[in-house]
Amino acid sequence: QVQLVESGGGLVQTGGSLRLSCAASGRTFGRSAMAWFRQAPGKEREFVAAISWNDGTTSYADSVKGRSTISRDNAKNMVYLQMNSLKPEDTAVYYCAASKSSYGRGVATTTWGYGTWGQGTQVTVSS
Repeated sequence: QVQLVESGGGLVQTGGSLRLSCAASGRTFGRSAMAWFRQAPGKEREFVAAISWNDGTTSYADSVKGRSTISRDNAKNMVYLQMNSLKPEDTAVYYCAASKSSYGRGVATTTWGYGTWGQGTQVTVSS
């Protein structure tokens, strides 16, 4: 089982950047795909980005593609989300998630594929 703790959120102006971090504990981290989701007030949780457990395969939501980069450091049990050119519509609570399955192929882009979640970190982009 993996436990996840996010950090790095905050208040930033439009056009600014943030780097979110997710610290993972547990023996299964290295064989789990990892993802970031976000949830704005009154909206459903939505996919942001994901990275495979082994070969660096990534997937991004269209809304963040070209502005965000997901990465992981398996030696440090960390996952990161670098977000640039932030917009007010990026305002949300951002959640780190670990896949339900180990050694999976590719990455899932829906909440159904992830079984462990962090507590979230708030990102607020002012206009």
